[in-house]
Amino acid sequence: MARWLTSSLQRKLSVVVTASMIVPLLALGLFAFLISSRITEQKTKLSGMDTLKQVEANLRYMLQDAENLSIFLIGERDIQQYLSHNEDHELDRVDILGRMTNLAASKKYIANIAIYPGRFDATLSTATWYVSNESNLSYPSVPSGEAVKQWTGVYPVQNYAGIQNVITLVRPIRSIHDYRPIGWLAISLDEKAISKGWAALGLGRGQGRLELIGSSGEILSSMDKSRLGLKLEGVEPGISTLIQDGGSGTTTYGSGDDKRTLLYYPEELTGWTLVGTVPYDQYKSENRYILILTGCAVAMSAAISAALVWFTVRRVTRPLRVLTRHLSRIDPERPLPLFRSESDDEIGRLGESYNLLGAHIQLLKEEIIRGEARKKEADLRVLQAQINPHFLYNTLSSIHWIALMSEEKRIADMVEGLSDFLRISLNNGQDYCPVEQEIAHIRHYVRVQSIRFPDQFVLHYIVDPALEKRMMLKLLLQPLVENAMIHGIQPKAGVGTITIMIRKDPDNEQMNVLVLDDGVGMEPDRLEQLRISIREWKGKQPEKQLNQGGYGLCNVNERLLLHYGADAQLEVDSRVGGGTRISFSIPILEGSP
Repeated sequence: MARWLTSSLQRKLSVVVTASMIVPLLALGLFAFLISSRITEQKTKLSGMDTLKQVEANLRYMLQDAENLSIFLIGERDIQQYLSHNEDHELDRVDILGRMTNLAASKKYIANIAIYPGRFDATLSTATWYVSNESNLSYPSVPSGEAVKQWTGVYPVQNYAGIQNVITLVRPIRSIHDYRPIGWLAISLDEKAISKGWAALGLGRGQGRLELIGSSGEILSSMDKSRLGLKLEGVEPGISTLIQDGGSGTTTYGSGDDKRTLLYYPEELTGWTLVGTVPYDQYKSENRYILILTGCAVAMSAAISAALVWFTVRRVTRPLRVLTRHLSRIDPERPLPLFRSESDDEIGRLGESYNLLGAHIQLLKEEIIRGEARKKEADLRVLQAQINPHFLYNTLSSIHWIALMSEEKRIADMVEGLSDFLRISLNNGQDYCPVEQEIAHIRHYVRVQSIRFPDQFVLHYIVDPALEKRMMLKLLLQPLVENAMIHGIQPKAGVGTITIMIRKDPDNEQMNVLVLDDGVGMEPDRLEQLRISIREWKGKQPEKQLNQGGYGLCNVNERLLLHYGADAQLEVDSRVGGGTRISFSIPILEGSP
């Protein structure tokens, strides 16, 4: 092995240079993996904190609404008069109870509004809670001692629908005349309404858990209803010490398979805390994918680097091999063969010295070699123009079959879609294509994009069958669909819709083309700026405009004007939150121009 390596300068250089390139590549791959792993965890923490802030805003709205409602009811004149009496007045009670019921019914998260008079025994309640023999059910009670506002913990009640968990705001009702306590007001919030939608927020990609912790450490609301009413320290020992009072943040606790990320955010009105936990198994699965991806990238880079090193070293050492071969074949009876030097280094100067020996045939041989080189170069360009597309298609086809054999269906679908997309894009150098081929081109483009951005958009095609065989300028629709997808649909929350409509104008021989999306739309100023840019664009566009997606629209408009005239220019309409509409009209052609 050592003799084989040392017997060739090309092999020695190839091994040394390849090793010097692969080692940094491995270090770079390891560094990229570590950084990506940290970014994945940080991204999950940032996303989780945003989720907690959103939940806290919704919770604060409910709590503040309950506070405001309690203040309104305490100061309500009829309630003050009713509670100031020494005995129950049925008509007043029925009237007050009706208004309380309307208030409770208008807010889905309010389970009950109750008033407890202080001077007589008559409870006004908007909900019917049944007394049960089950020991695990409890009911709100009027607090004793100092008359202060307070929130209770979560407790179960029973009504006609079954068991319901509630959290109650209890506050004293004082006379507006002498400030003496005349009763109590209790507003109960439905725990199920508080936690509604938590699972849909997808904390930790759906693997996390979100809970509301009271000031005493009790679990007031949770995605896991079996934990309601329990002490957080009892079910998660040591977690309470990690939560800073009145602050927000993230930390990590546990070890092994029980290791988790803890996120907490305070609710300012009550002193409660929102606590989210994300298992570390999520990071493991994502990091495993990153590791595989990084390994493939490093392996591919190493293979490409080795190929480039071998090609470069072979190119560098080839003059030496040629010169060695010439020197070994010197024939005194014949002219010395010419050595062509392609560099000014030591090898080049050595070749020039060698060429001085054959100066008497230099001019003739240079002329012959130059002519042959031009001919071969021309032939090579023609051959390369024919081979390159086929080489590209064959390469993509090979990747497609390798992916299928490896059961990588998504990679196979993407490569197949990309191959068909490029094949239609080249179109054998033709500028025009049938409408059905342009639609097929869009389908392959969407096929690739749907793998990159799954479940983000839906494309609808409305094409007049009579126009499918008619010719049109190729590659007009793809920039418009890409613009709608990137600048209209992707910034929008949820699944967007893009519609391509191609119809015949009944009044003349025109083909009307429309690309419509229901994305975020554009501000009026931005829309007017885009229209001006399309009208005035002459092949050059400011950097700011290029970054905002106007380049593709301007380029499509210019091609329409060059091939079809001024009547075919783009028309763009858009409004904020209402999507964007791009249309143009072109003549209906029977065959390729």
